[in-house]
Amino acid sequence: MSPQSRQTEARPTETHPGEARPSESGLNRELGVLVGFDGSELAAQAVRVGAAEAHRRSIPLTIVTAYALPTMIYPNMASIPSEPEDERAKRAAEEILAEAVELVRDHPGEKSFRTAPGDAAGVLVTLSSSAEIAVVGARGRGGFMGRVLGSVSTALPAHAHCPTIVVPHHATAIDAADGPVVVAVDGSDTGRVAMVTAAAEAAVRGAALEVVAVLPAGEEWLYWYPELELSSEVTGRRQREVAAGLEKEAAGLGEQFPDLPVTTSVPVGDPKEVLASASGRAQLLVLGTRGRGRIKSALLGSVSRGVLDHAEGPVMVVPS
Repeated sequence: MSPQSRQTEARPTETHPGEARPSESGLNRELGVLVGFDGSELAAQAVRVGAAEAHRRSIPLTIVTAYALPTMIYPNMASIPSEPEDERAKRAAEEILAEAVELVRDHPGEKSFRTAPGDAAGVLVTLSSSAEIAVVGARGRGGFMGRVLGSVSTALPAHAHCPTIVVPHHATAIDAADGPVVVAVDGSDTGRVAMVTAAAEAAVRGAALEVVAVLPAGEEWLYWYPELELSSEVTGRRQREVAAGLEKEAAGLGEQFPDLPVTTSVPVGDPKEVLASASGRAQLLVLGTRGRGRIKSALLGSVSRGVLDHAEGPVMVVPS
């Protein structure tokens, strides 16, 4: 296919899907699965993950490429380009979007494509209010190479109006089809929302659900409270207490999801390391934006950020 024909194909797809779809919550979720695409390799993987999610749920797939509007200040008439810079930026975005058209050419469900002016994170956050799930790669083509995570994959999960799946840059478990859905909980309301969301996700996938509450190692407590006398007996007792509470919470899922296999575990260790490791054997790891942390201004908690940094498979972040 010639570049011109690909570009022409991408243009009419900037329309909205024809019919709004109310979700179970009554909100308008007409975009279905929303995927941010910038032409990078990880963005292509995000498109594949998004297409699989849309097919699994029988909902629309919407792929978006954002482009920045240039500041058009020219010192003289001679410096004015023959093609307006905003039109050039849009045309470049359409050419990138045409790559996504090719990636999902064989996708059997409803799909739409659009370009949108503005910051990529801001565009996706706004559109997420009309989506059931958003999907992005952990790093794209932006100029944030000094950061482990790109700005979009940090900002979108923190501010999105729907759950966000982040495809990590060193994923090894993208296709762990036989693995469980793993959800991290900590007794907070955010953790409970994440647990119910993960249960629904596992039910859709026909997968088992594993509910994990990570108990920090004693050394972590001793750093802040050196007067404590921690022992294996104390740790074991606390682990049993947490496990009993976790079993009780998990049992409550049986009413909503009677056929869902659910297991629980209370490993001891650094939460970021334990959960990042779990992502390597899971179809999906589910987290809340934040848990019991005291820094309320941090919309994406330190554990969530740390796991996204080191995850080996897709991670879903559920808004609080």
